[in-house]
Amino acid sequence: MSRKTVAACLTATLVGVLLAAGVPWSPATDQAQARPAAAAEPFRAAPVTWKRCQDPDLRRAGARCGFLIVPLDYADPAGPTIRLAVSRVLHTAGPYRGAAFVNPGGPGGSALRYSLTGGRIPHGVGRTYDWYGMDPRGVGSSVPALSCDPAYVSARHRRPYQPTTAAILDYWLARTTAYATACGSSSASALLPHLRTTDNVADLESLRTAIGQSQVTYYGFSYGTYIGQVWATLHPSSLKAMVLDGVVDPGRVWYSSNLDQDRAFDVVYGRFFAWVARNHRHFGLGRTQRQVAKRFARLHRQLERKPLGRLGAADLEDALLLAGYYNSEWGEVAFGLYALAHGDPRYLRQLVSADRGPQADNNYAVYLATSCTDAPWPQDWSVWAADNAAADRDSPYLAWNNAWYNAPCRTWPAAASAAPPTVDGAAFTGPVLLISEQYDAATPLSGALAVRTRFPTASLIEGRRGTTHAGSLSGVSCVDNAIAALLEKGRLPGRMAGPGPDKTCPGVPLPGARRSQAPRSTPSRRY
Repeated sequence: MSRKTVAACLTATLVGVLLAAGVPWSPATDQAQARPAAAAEPFRAAPVTWKRCQDPDLRRAGARCGFLIVPLDYADPAGPTIRLAVSRVLHTAGPYRGAAFVNPGGPGGSALRYSLTGGRIPHGVGRTYDWYGMDPRGVGSSVPALSCDPAYVSARHRRPYQPTTAAILDYWLARTTAYATACGSSSASALLPHLRTTDNVADLESLRTAIGQSQVTYYGFSYGTYIGQVWATLHPSSLKAMVLDGVVDPGRVWYSSNLDQDRAFDVVYGRFFAWVARNHRHFGLGRTQRQVAKRFARLHRQLERKPLGRLGAADLEDALLLAGYYNSEWGEVAFGLYALAHGDPRYLRQLVSADRGPQADNNYAVYLATSCTDAPWPQDWSVWAADNAAADRDSPYLAWNNAWYNAPCRTWPAAASAAPPTVDGAAFTGPVLLISEQYDAATPLSGALAVRTRFPTASLIEGRRGTTHAGSLSGVSCVDNAIAALLEKGRLPGRMAGPGPDKTCPGVPLPGARRSQAPRSTPSRRY
């Protein structure tokens, strides 16, 4: 599932800022710009030509923007090329500590604005680095950008997710199969076999060599933590240090990890309902967690029978999913439930519609293109049916939502790898700071514990009782100061005996109750 923007981290949404050329892309479009290379030679990227950024926030930060030209297929380095949109903010203080690359996750998240990350690092440490954000291949302002069916993610009047009737089951099977088919017919379909995590790693390697750095520091959020794990495995000498926040379990990629999410989100939903109950005077939805859960279930049943306005049962589950990712969304979702309970669906509809803007199809298409080809998925629907029916008993408001979100992988038009790369950090000698909140639902704490065993130089910070996904740089000084210590001195919390964690910090604090502010724009989610 893709990582949404943490507004407190970068104070802006993930929107591409470079415009593609106004001509249709084909695999040969950029061929003339590629540096000639013999087929037997490894690819080496040309330097980026840095120009003025279009985004005003990037300009104010002194950023410059450009394109990195890389092969569509690294196995054919002299073949067709693609262009990856890149931004950078150069260091403004000393001592200069090198380059830092940031990836926000997804798969499918735009990273251009993440070159602003240095400004969020405490004590001015971030200003001693050059920061780079790059829209991964197929994403945002990179050329080509993958789009399959923009109407799919913005569709109104969708059927409920739970396949309680043959008609609902047939609807979702047909709909998800049609989306996979549309991706195979996309004008950028040549990308589909080349959007694996290993391709993203190769692109970051190309950027590293293009800027003339022998080593870089890497900061990955959510799915970006998996990129870092694979990068450190395949090219251990290319990385100086890593910060990995919201850590993906490399042994569960990707079908199994989605089933893991189902149960983890249900835990967070329970904590959200308990918070709503503690704020009964604001929301009036029940005085106990059980009462709030029953009220939600009653609203869900009503929308299953008959949507209210343009809000259906599937939309209600999508709204709850926002609360499952970030506790900063709890007030907005709770107020939406309050309004719905009083017959007004508009607030919740507005809240979930913010997740379906112009970038949503691009985010979703790339999410699938990577997830569906990184590792095998079951093709027999009976396997999905049995696994998700079992998950539904534990997590009735996420299991089928999650299943249908990923179901295009069952009939995806590009072949999946036989197995994902084996992540092994034994050869990596740099420090690795792992960060996970105790109740992170999108990437459960178990993933961070598993990665800690694979990287002998890793230390893990657990955000105790935290319910936010990939929430570093949100103002929890215990966590943020540890990031600064790593970036300044290469210092980690001492690694403890046993499975970890090595340090505990407070989780991202729960919000105060509020019930009247307008919903924020929240780009598409999953890892």
